Order: sequence, then structure tokens, then C-alpha cells
Amino acid sequence: MKRFLPYCIAWLLALALAPALAQPDVRRLADLPYGPDAAQRMDVYLPPNAHGAPVLVMVHGGAWMFGKKDAASVVDLKVDHWVRAQGYILVSVAYRFVPKVDVMQQAQDVARAVAAVQAGAASWGGDAGRLVLMGHSAGAHLVALLSASPGIARQQGAQPWLGAIALDSAALDTAALMQRRHLPFYDRVFGSDPAFWRSVSPTDALAPGAPPMLLVCSTQRRDGSCTQAAQFAARVTAKGGRAQVLPEDLSHAQINAELGLPGAYTSAVDAFIASIDRRPR
Repeated sequence: MKRFLPYCIAWLLALALAPALAQPDVRRLADLPYGPDAAQRMDVYLPPNAHGAPVLVMVHGGAWMFGKKDAASVVDLKVDHWVRAQGYILVSVAYRFVPKVDVMQQAQDVARAVAAVQAGAASWGGDAGRLVLMGHSAGAHLVALLSASPGIARQQGAQPWLGAIALDSAALDTAALMQRRHLPFYDRVFGSDPAFWRSVSPTDALAPGAPPMLLVCSTQRRDGSCTQAAQFAARVTAKGGRAQVLPEDLSHAQINAELGLPGAYTSAVDAFIASIDRRPR
């Protein structure tokens, strides 16, 4: 806990100065630090009068090389659906990018952010024991990697979380991806070392004790997103874990941007969260 004391002080200052969103019933604590780098920041969206609120931690995408934690597609509908309508606390996490760091260091950034959220949740009216991790695209890969290999998160001070939601990753089997025809940007991200591919591959890194996972995939993609999700889920199940695949007839971008709209897709994600968080509200 001492490790996060300077950041807790920063949170308290931000809480006093927090600007209101356009919706008067949601407050945003912007750019709270979870590490010394300027990119190691997170935004916290708070419902009114939170007490023991569940916490949803969102990790944006961007090919591991770009992206914004406050992009409309990352937060807007999720704030509407989970924060405003259901009283969740939503935390949107930024992290350092390739080539400044490698993918494993990005996963460590996300794990460190989770640890900081768990340390600060009570001060926001949240329940650190009711944390669900979610990510889209590159963020989905990082979320899946941390869930497949919980030791990465433990090394950064994070405690176990309830479950994870991976929104349309095509890199769940990173080593296999890199050994077949792939888009050139993957070479910039993952390099040429097969040992590194395996170290950051959720499939290869999968260890016992993984939390439940929901793997959303776009049926409109032609690069194997749903095939990888099904294969990864089978491996999780074979190791005694729980993984559910949710195919959606949406584009890769829509998988993220439309989550939170009323309908079967959002309801299915809600049902997964309800199945892993049975504590009374």
C-alpha cells in the first residue's frame, strides 16, 4: 500500500477539483497517476453516492502503438450504461506504447493500474473485490494475457479480480499469428523472437487459476478472431477454467463503440458480469 501512497494523495487532490461531465450525475477524476511515466494515467468515472460499487476497468486498443483512454468509443456508452444506469465505477486506463516499451511492459502497466485501482477503490466508494477487467483490440490482448498468466499481475501488486472481458482480439495465440501471413504492423509490435511471442501469447502463457473470461469476437473479420477465441476458450476449459465465446455480427470497431447500447449484445455482457459477481447491490 505504501507504494501507492503518493498516487492516493494525488487522487484526493483530484477528487476535490474534479470537473463535472455533461451529465451532472457523473464525475470524472482525470489523469490520476498509477506510475511515474506521463502515460501511466487513468480516468475514474464516479456515480453519485457510490458505496460498495462494483468497478469496471477498461483498457483501450490501438495496435499497441496508439489510442486514447478518453476516446468516445472507449468510454461514452460504457459510462451511460454502467456508471449512470447501474452505479458502477468505470476506470479507463492509459499505458505506454510500443516502441517506447514492449508488449510485456504494457501488460505490466495495466497490472500496475489494476493494483492502483484496488488500492484506491474504497476512497471512491468502490469495492476492490468486485473488479472486472475489460479491454478492446490490443487492450483485449493485454487483458487476456494478464488473466491467462495471473503471476504478471501479482508481481505488480495486483490482487485477483472477478473476471475479464476481451473485446475482439486476434492475437490470443500470438505465436501462431506471427508464424502465418499477417499484417506488417504485427512485426513492429511483436518483433522476430519466437520466445517473446510465446511469453506474450495468452494461449502459451495460460496457467491454472485464470479468472472467468468472456471472449467477444466479430464474425465480420477474416483474420481468425472468432476461431482464436474458440480455441483459447477450449484451452482454458481444459485447464479447469471458464471461458465463454460471444460472436457478434459487428465490425471490430462496433464491438467496442456499441457496447452499452440497449440490446442483446450488452445484455449478454451484463449476464456474464452478473454470473461472476453475485454479491447483493
